[in-house]
Amino acid sequence: MRSRRKLRFRLIVSFALFGFGLSALFAVAALNIRERVEDQLVNASLLDDARYANEQVVAHPGEPIASKLLTASVLSDRTLYKAPLPWQALDTGVHDIYEVDPETAQRRHYKLAVYRDKGIISFLRYDASREELGKQQLLISVIGAVFLFGLLSLALGFWLSRKVLKPVTELAKRLRDFRKIGKAEPLAPHFADDEVGQLAQALDEYATRLTAVVERDREFNSDVSHELRTPLAVIASTTELLQGSPDLTDKLRERLKRIERASRQATELIEALLLLSRAERRGPTRGESTDVARVAADVIESQRPQIGGKSIDIELIVGDTVTVNAPASVLSVALTNLIGNAIKYTMQGKVTVHVIDGRIDVLDTGPGIKPEDAEKLFQRGIRGEGAAGGGAGLGLAIVRRLCELYDWDVSLRPRPDMAGAVSTIDFR
Repeated sequence: MRSRRKLRFRLIVSFALFGFGLSALFAVAALNIRERVEDQLVNASLLDDARYANEQVVAHPGEPIASKLLTASVLSDRTLYKAPLPWQALDTGVHDIYEVDPETAQRRHYKLAVYRDKGIISFLRYDASREELGKQQLLISVIGAVFLFGLLSLALGFWLSRKVLKPVTELAKRLRDFRKIGKAEPLAPHFADDEVGQLAQALDEYATRLTAVVERDREFNSDVSHELRTPLAVIASTTELLQGSPDLTDKLRERLKRIERASRQATELIEALLLLSRAERRGPTRGESTDVARVAADVIESQRPQIGGKSIDIELIVGDTVTVNAPASVLSVALTNLIGNAIKYTMQGKVTVHVIDGRIDVLDTGPGIKPEDAEKLFQRGIRGEGAAGGGAGLGLAIVRRLCELYDWDVSLRPRPDMAGAVSTIDFR
């Protein structure tokens, strides 16, 4: 899942983390180098001073011991027992000794330099507790400096993000304002000739092309609707006149009714497609209240010719009176696709249209669908398996768009009790 944080927030956090991380890395490196160098210098100085004391005793026996750093203790192999027991087995070198101070009862750290040569053992003890106290103070100071630099990086991030992202923020604000008012104005004149200005110019060009395409589509839809309505109106009026002829046979009268229903369906389909082409957020109702059962009965009658020679029964069950605030043409187009699909995929058996509890169900006894394929069938160009005849796979996509326009819920699922599928439009 992608982050939804704003670009400025991410830039500020990046500056703060970079400043904090760099300061912490520098502090750790400085402390480590300081400790290594100091330890090497102290150890080398102590061992050199112990050797110096040893050389003095060998060269001038009986004279006071001189030390460059501290007063040294110099013993021989015979008087080594006078030294503390932990010191007696130590070899030449610098050793870390931890002892408890009898006066303060605190554990103290010492560095003990031991040098053995010609039967003489020199001990030089150095109190490293003060050095450790200095290290602690330095560590606290370094941690404080790290946090200070982190805060400075955060403040720098705030300031730089405001300066750097100001053109981007202004561009986003203007785009939001355009979306609210629904009218695009040129963006490029408000920005400098930099990357943001080039982006604004590209958006202006894209908006110009998109507006031209939308206008052409609207004009085309208006022209097509006008040109198609005229011949359909002629067909409808001519059919109505022919039905009034007294010498028509029953067979011809039935064929004229089929022509009339087909003409009405074509008119309803044109209205529905024009409604979708306007890209409105809500479908217009014009104060119409449509009886779902009545529209379903008309659609069933218009779809009976699709049965052909198949052994299929179509039944309409009205359990409740369901009305919707939408044009009958919209509901008719949606039900025509659902009921038509049920008839198309059912080779034998029964198609049941059930109006109940604020919804309409269309049940068939066809091959059914897979649960994982139910949502895919509402996509453009997707057809169900085993579809007979031609088709572009647009019917269910049109149904989904019409239902979204009026906040209806359309779904498709396999029948739980037998083979077949159930399509539902929930108007609640």
